Amino acid sequence: MYEVFLDTETTGLSFRDGHKIVEIACIETKDLIATGKIFHKYINPKRNMPDQAFKIHGFSEEFLKDKETFDQIVDDFLDFINNKKIIIHNASFDLGFLDGELGLIKKKKINTKLVVDSLEAARNKFPGTSNSLDALCRKFNIDLSRRTKHNALLDCELLREVYINLLDVKEPMLNLSNNVLDKKNVKIKDYNKNIIKISETDIKKHKDFLKSELKKNFY
Repeated sequence: MYEVFLDTETTGLSFRDGHKIVEIACIETKDLIATGKIFHKYINPKRNMPDQAFKIHGFSEEFLKDKETFDQIVDDFLDFINNKKIIIHNASFDLGFLDGELGLIKKKKINTKLVVDSLEAARNKFPGTSNSLDALCRKFNIDLSRRTKHNALLDCELLREVYINLLDVKEPMLNLSNNVLDKKNVKIKDYNKNIIKISETDIKKHKDFLKSELKKNFY
């Protein structure tokens, strides 16, 4: 099945308070393996940028003023996510903005049956602890060095790594094998392996080398 890891950046915390989306990013995967297809847009919110929001993501009014508006990118966005599982961290936040923007231009809301909230999965796995994306990256030893500011595209990449760890599956790998193993509903392909037999001569040379090194160090 195809999945989409989705994240947004906004001017504030609530669409109802007049805040708007300024960035949308989606990374497509198939059975959690990145397909190489992404959707990424900066969006002109047609409003001022509060200082608090600017400190989080660094997108100024000057930077966004010549970008497309939501209604100009919406059809491409909806086509990209169509009939795919949508994985979002703290889904209620992003859906609140997306559904708000879609409602303004008379488009259907996101189908919540296709949405998976990774924050809920994290809370079930780690109850009573911080389950922010940063905290989960630290739990799973995922490199955060590039995350100096919030960035929707980078956060999608980090979320994919976090989600794989939440499911307790190994990192899926692209390969040339036609064999498919199904583990916890995630298909993982194995590489074809060529077995190389070591000759008796090479084995003897290796043993002789080890003996000579032992004599040097211990006698």
